[in-house]
Amino acid sequence: MERQAMLTTFTSPLYDSVLSSGVGVARWPFPVGARRCHTTTTHHPPPATMMSKSRSQGPARMPEKAKAGGAGANAVKIPELAEFLAKRDYVGAITLLEFKRQSNPSDITNLEWLAYAYFHYGEHKKSHGAYRDLLRMGSDLDPTYHTFAAACLFYMGRYQEAEEEALRGPSTKLQTRILFHCAHKFNDESKLMTYHQQLSDSIEDQLSLASIHYLRSHFQEATDIYKRLLLENREHLALNVYVALCYCKLDYYDVSLEILAVYLQSHPDSALAINLKACNHFRLYNGKAAEAELKALQEHTGPGGSFTDNDLIGHNLVVFRGGENALQVLPPLQSLPPEARLNLVIYYLRTGEPQEAFNLIKDLEPTTPQEYILKGVVHATIGQQQHDGTEHLKMAQQCFQIVGASASECDTIPGRQCMASCFFLLKQFDDVLIYLKSVANFSYNDDDFNWNYGIATAAMGDYKTGEETLLLIQNT
Repeated sequence: MERQAMLTTFTSPLYDSVLSSGVGVARWPFPVGARRCHTTTTHHPPPATMMSKSRSQGPARMPEKAKAGGAGANAVKIPELAEFLAKRDYVGAITLLEFKRQSNPSDITNLEWLAYAYFHYGEHKKSHGAYRDLLRMGSDLDPTYHTFAAACLFYMGRYQEAEEEALRGPSTKLQTRILFHCAHKFNDESKLMTYHQQLSDSIEDQLSLASIHYLRSHFQEATDIYKRLLLENREHLALNVYVALCYCKLDYYDVSLEILAVYLQSHPDSALAINLKACNHFRLYNGKAAEAELKALQEHTGPGGSFTDNDLIGHNLVVFRGGENALQVLPPLQSLPPEARLNLVIYYLRTGEPQEAFNLIKDLEPTTPQEYILKGVVHATIGQQQHDGTEHLKMAQQCFQIVGASASECDTIPGRQCMASCFFLLKQFDDVLIYLKSVANFSYNDDDFNWNYGIATAAMGDYKTGEETLLLIQNT
């Protein structure tokens, strides 16, 4: 690879995705045929906790037990709804409820449970349809249906409609959580703080707050809440997954694995936990080790299915395999998971197509350090290639400085690399060397680091060190 006398930006490695949208309101997309993760039970809400699993006044009345199919001793016992729900067999529950609906479509209790089952199976559009049907059944109906319909709309990505629908419902804690998450999606800081102040100390509200901290990259704050809740509620094993996820984001991969093991002992078939374990192995070891962990999902996949059919798993396999099949897998995913677009940008940078990378990221308003870094890398690459790339270089400098000067990143390796990149573009090589020397022990075999360090030392007149460093580059 021919190198020009310019900055080689520290392009981040491909990002593994531990959740489709963090520990927030996104539900986990499960592999075909796999049992759903046991993080969602009737006693313990998922991390989003913006929806209630039952009506706000208390659980909806459980349908009366179905009678056996006949009076004889050999009569086949018809499964009861309670049995399906206890096993989290939502397909079975939906089948039974739809069958009952055919004979009595105006049975409100049956339709309530059908909406519930569809929601927890991830069929939010059908769940929303069931709540709309309930709202059309008469004037003397529970207004909380509006709130539940709002939760469905939120999961469908229709945030404006979700907010409007929630406001039609009664003033409840569930409504507050939905509006809280909508405010986050709208980046409305004023509303976010308003609803934040309305949150209580209940488990649901605190989990909702923790998820917002996570989605805003405040991982330590999220960790503190999850750990406190775990100490108070040891029986809620899923909290171990959320704590492990936060530690993974904080780069404490060993700690994350230790905490995750507690949950996997009870639920070894959890797709969420297995994927998180694979991501930790990717960071600690390599892609092959991570892929080996994912293969455990195949044991829990139905006949004829494959764990690679799942979008999130397919995305991570591209990451674990160093970008293999990126153009087949990543473009259809768009921004679900959000790492998909970033990884496609990185793929185009690595294959020498910076304009394609720029087309993907030009409209992105960065909110995380990774997004700022990647946008800076793209602008720096194009700015150095163009004859008049001043504006691109200026934008790159700003992106790098925002990360490098931030309180959360200034003492991290990426943060110091960013400051070095910023000063490199400003041609302030004495400052470049200050930051590069601070991370030299962690970057000895990194070609990009050695190129930048060699150029910077040569620019400062230390040609001997510059030559020695440039000779360390392997990819020539």
